Amino acid sequence: MASKKYNQIVWNVILVFAALIFMVPLIFMVSMSLRTNNTIGMPQLFVADVTFKNYRNVIEQNPELWRNFMSSVVITVTSVALVTICASMAVFGFSRKNVHGKVLIYNILLCTLMVPIAGLVVPITQLNSRIGWIDNYCGLIFPYAALGIPFAITILQGFMTAIPNDLEEAALIDGCGIVRLFLQIICPLLKPGIVVIVIWQFLTSWNEFFLAMCTLTDNALKTLPLVAQQYNGTYFSQPGTLFAALTLITIPMLIFYILVQKQFVKGLTAGAVKG
Repeated sequence: MASKKYNQIVWNVILVFAALIFMVPLIFMVSMSLRTNNTIGMPQLFVADVTFKNYRNVIEQNPELWRNFMSSVVITVTSVALVTICASMAVFGFSRKNVHGKVLIYNILLCTLMVPIAGLVVPITQLNSRIGWIDNYCGLIFPYAALGIPFAITILQGFMTAIPNDLEEAALIDGCGIVRLFLQIICPLLKPGIVVIVIWQFLTSWNEFFLAMCTLTDNALKTLPLVAQQYNGTYFSQPGTLFAALTLITIPMLIFYILVQKQFVKGLTAGAVKG
């Protein structure tokens, strides 16, 4: 027992040390956001001269910051909902229904995972321009959803194959309709995988910058990552204010992940066992 407790303490120390190493960039970002112009170039991780002026600058120089925040929320939440609904329905169809050509469709969807979003920015922007989706939330919501569905299908496929067919057959014999079967039986069993794709899609949509920069030009409609862009450039740079803006952008993601981290770990573990 003493040896087991000692090993546990050693592993805890190692994990804490590793976590601190990975947190250095985050800590440095917060530290830079609290520095004055005189200390912004100092290489120390912490400085004694601290100021909150940079955060005040972000709020004062961006009167539409709340609208930018709501833009990020609307785009992110809608894209997450679309990915979750479409991916779970697609996995149910691929696994349980005799859909003609489903293997080909599934493989085509998996092939899209190899295409980086940077290579799709130009065609997506041209398409958005032709259908009038520039400065429109739809110009980001549907591309984010389309790019997130293949990954979500890949994650949920392992959970779906682990659900026994006998369970569904018993429900159908008892008079359960296909819609009720999907909503009340399949979806609860897919919950660990759904939690994983919700978190992943949330972080991906919230942080996306390149496509958002090409699609949203109206300051009132811009997402939060685009707000930080104005503080960095060749002829105009405010490092402290830039890091303050980046810190404000990061806070909602941290809060979201802290709230769902247990479900995220459970989902990854369940996927590893079932996959």
